[in-house]
Amino acid sequence: MSGLGKQLRGTGIAKVGYKKGGSANWIKGAIKKPGALRKSLGVKAGEKIPASKLAAAAKKPGKLGRRARFAETLRGFKK
Repeated sequence: MSGLGKQLRGTGIAKVGYKKGGSANWIKGAIKKPGALRKSLGVKAGEKIPASKLAAAAKKPGKLGRRARFAETLRGFKK
């Protein structure tokens, strides 16, 4: 468990260490292909993806579903 942290003795629980001073733009690196979700849903550039279309896509398997679920998560980050 060298990369994850140390095993707590007798508990079976791994202690995970996090890097201090993380970047404020971590989300930028998480989006690998900007616009891929929009293109696969057939929404034109510059328009918002409707919530109903996003929710329906989130139930699908594979890359489309993964991207849609991630988009729903990011929508909650908005201030």
